[in-house]
Amino acid sequence: MEPERKRSTALHTCHPCRRTIPYRIYAVIHTCGIISLMYNHAHSLATADTTLTTSLLLISDVVLAFMWATTTCLRFNPVHRTEYPNKYVAKPKEGFPKLDVFICTADPYKEPPMMVVNTALSVMAYDYPSDKISVYVSDDGGSSLTLFALMEAAKFSEHWLPFCKKNNVQDRSPEVYFSSKSQYWNDEAENIKTMYEDMKKRVEHVVNSGNVDTHHLTKSDQFYDVFDLWTNNNFTRHDHPTIIKVLQNNETETMPNLIYVSREKSRATPHHFKAGALNTLLRISSVMTNAPVILTLDCDMFSNNPRTPLHALCYLSDPKINSTLGFVQFPQKFHGINKNDTYASELRRSFVINMVGFDGLMGPTYVGTGCFFSRRAFYGPPTNLILPEVDELGPNWIADNSIKDQDVLALAHNVAGCNYERNSNWGSKIGFRYGSLVEDYYTGYSLHCEGWRSVFCSPKKIAFYGDSPKCLIDVVSQQKRWTIGLLEVAFSRFSPITYGIRSTGLLTGIGYCQYAFWAFWSIPLVIYGFLPQFALLYGVSVFPKSSDPWFWLYIFLFLGAYGQDLVDFVLEGGTCHGWWNDQRMWLIRGFSSFPFGFIEFTLKTLNLSTHGFNLTSKVNNDDKQSKRYEQEIFDFGPSSTMFFPITTVAIINLLAFVCGACGIFVWGEGLVLELMLVSFAVVNSLPIYMAMLLRDDDGKLPKNVCTLAGSLACFVIVSGFFVLK
Repeated sequence: MEPERKRSTALHTCHPCRRTIPYRIYAVIHTCGIISLMYNHAHSLATADTTLTTSLLLISDVVLAFMWATTTCLRFNPVHRTEYPNKYVAKPKEGFPKLDVFICTADPYKEPPMMVVNTALSVMAYDYPSDKISVYVSDDGGSSLTLFALMEAAKFSEHWLPFCKKNNVQDRSPEVYFSSKSQYWNDEAENIKTMYEDMKKRVEHVVNSGNVDTHHLTKSDQFYDVFDLWTNNNFTRHDHPTIIKVLQNNETETMPNLIYVSREKSRATPHHFKAGALNTLLRISSVMTNAPVILTLDCDMFSNNPRTPLHALCYLSDPKINSTLGFVQFPQKFHGINKNDTYASELRRSFVINMVGFDGLMGPTYVGTGCFFSRRAFYGPPTNLILPEVDELGPNWIADNSIKDQDVLALAHNVAGCNYERNSNWGSKIGFRYGSLVEDYYTGYSLHCEGWRSVFCSPKKIAFYGDSPKCLIDVVSQQKRWTIGLLEVAFSRFSPITYGIRSTGLLTGIGYCQYAFWAFWSIPLVIYGFLPQFALLYGVSVFPKSSDPWFWLYIFLFLGAYGQDLVDFVLEGGTCHGWWNDQRMWLIRGFSSFPFGFIEFTLKTLNLSTHGFNLTSKVNNDDKQSKRYEQEIFDFGPSSTMFFPITTVAIINLLAFVCGACGIFVWGEGLVLELMLVSFAVVNSLPIYMAMLLRDDDGKLPKNVCTLAGSLACFVIVSGFFVLK
């Protein structure tokens, strides 16, 4: 009876995946295959005359073996978890810790203020004691438009929050609720909808006009005079003083806090992009509320599950694990994804499959949004508390003064200053980490290295939904920025392959290498994207013949790796068509995001270029583009040099396929493996051929890209003669 009693009071359970043992057995078999392949390459180097081609294949296969190892480490102990939030609800109100929510935005034209408003309202309306919630919105663009929108949101929240809790509304984002047919629709809902539409019109009118005039305000508005700041010619998004405004407070215990923050900016002082904004919020919130639990959200990532905090607290409040539990990561999901996820925007492998694998080790990585942190995790390892420069910024500070108290606000303004972090531990030992454009990966990785653990929480009702790009150029540009940031970590003194393995263990360290060395996928893709094609064009074999036993080793390794990837994808909720699109996008990234990211990283390292943080636009007002996306038609967007390599490779593969198909009768079994590989590439390139030759819409490949890629293909083919001959 005792075990049953304990099980009934548990707030969560953990279940090992059934595929673990078969995966471990296959890992041994696949490893033997890789060793055999390396032996074959070494033997060929020692005996054959084709030293260059064999060396290229060896380099390619070494990289592929390494990347396969990084994936296999995450297949050794995958787990699934279940939470029981109903058991937590039974606790008295005093048992609910305070919750600080950090929402970051930076540009009102790329991240519309109404999007920020809906995200803020969705978390303010959580099924959670309202007086325990404080929502901090960081506006790194210093925009009066965003402040105005949040002022309107604060007024609307006085009606929206009671309506949601009274009617148990599940869609707490007003935009989502009013755009769907809800069972709770009634006269009250109609009135709330009218109020929301009026607010939306006012905000969008201000955004369209580009400024907040006095006729948009009333004398009774609390911050009527604050907008005078934006009339100052010295006020710019890159150079302005700190602005902190309490737009809503919980003094009545019926409403949460809503605080607008725009930290001080100066062109002469580095601001560290999103990580700097989050550290500013960390300090300001320490002074004002200092909640022990922190939720970080992107401005487009609205809450879809009003009970999400309860799921997180099932772990964060567990005395058996909370002393070393740094954060609880929820999966990143996107609404509006088409049926088969054409651009692999969900990144199911990174955001779900790998997370389940990491969860059986030290825990999942931090992905920048949808993550509940223990505030204590930002102040040093579990066994060594690193205190900041003033007591009010520490995790144990009791913030019991009103957030409108003048002394509190004065200190908050001080810690938001652009020079405050100078000669301090912020960004290195305290808070979110600096030194990489991907502050999320770097911060989560650093916390794991310090000894903190994490948990992957994936409830049946999705916790958060965000927006995803609907155009290929936006997708590859975003992932180019990620590639640069990941390389900054890979080649730092905290590289996962050295520091990570020592600090987190072999499996976790190598697992982190999968992200850090993303760009290295380009090496085998480029070699296999050109070398077999040259072989077909010039009738020179680079792979074993079909009668050679080594031929079947290549087939086994290829089908085994792809087959296991497909099984992973389907078992974690994907489809076969979705998997095909996902692997095709990996090939596209390998010829666009990864090599261009590596080039920019190299230039930055050599001080020949300074790469800034290019914000991904969340705006999509192009109806034609949306229609193409729903029809699963590639939209390449404006002309870009990033499309030259992939278009060039597609052209070369098509020519090699035609040549190989005609020559197979002449060569017989000699070039079968080369033709199979080229055929695979051609099938993956079908959207590119259609965009080059068969389409006449705005989303096709620009003519200048096709022309230049064709010229480059001719040059590469001629160069290939010297490689093989």
